[in-house]
Amino acid sequence: MPFTLVLGGARSGKSAFAQAAAEALASETEGRLVMIATAQAFDSEMAERIARHRKDRGRAWTTLEASLDIAGALAPLGAKDIVVVDCLTLWLSNLMLAERDVATAAAGLVEAAGRFPGTLWLVSNEVGFGIVPDNALARRFRDEAGRLHQALAQAAGAVTLVVAGLALRLK
Repeated sequence: MPFTLVLGGARSGKSAFAQAAAEALASETEGRLVMIATAQAFDSEMAERIARHRKDRGRAWTTLEASLDIAGALAPLGAKDIVVVDCLTLWLSNLMLAERDVATAAAGLVEAAGRFPGTLWLVSNEVGFGIVPDNALARRFRDEAGRLHQALAQAAGAVTLVVAGLALRLK
């Protein structure tokens, strides 16, 4: 089943869009809601943020933590699972900090998303709209995110850009 890529800036409403779409589908199909979360709590503010997101989602959602291996988290899930992965740019940061091969991980994610038998939304921050970053690491991150988004957009059945809470279907 083709997946959906949801892009947007920070606090644009992209996660809310994907979660609402997943919840609407689950209410129609009785599918299981699964959140694959990529965030890591490196400080107390992030720990609080993660706890708040989990609480806001409610008991209907099963949360799987996958800071480095989204493809592995998807593998045991099935056709009745309705999955939101949030977010790919945090995952990309995790890969870079762990000095993992980003190109290999990205190709694995594209493959896993393409063969996933359930319904899947991949949420990611679009970081390429701004100025050219002033340091090599930030430029590499922006470039890796852009390449990841292009590969996923090509493979996706649908791509949605969310700005100011408004969704614009691109594909």
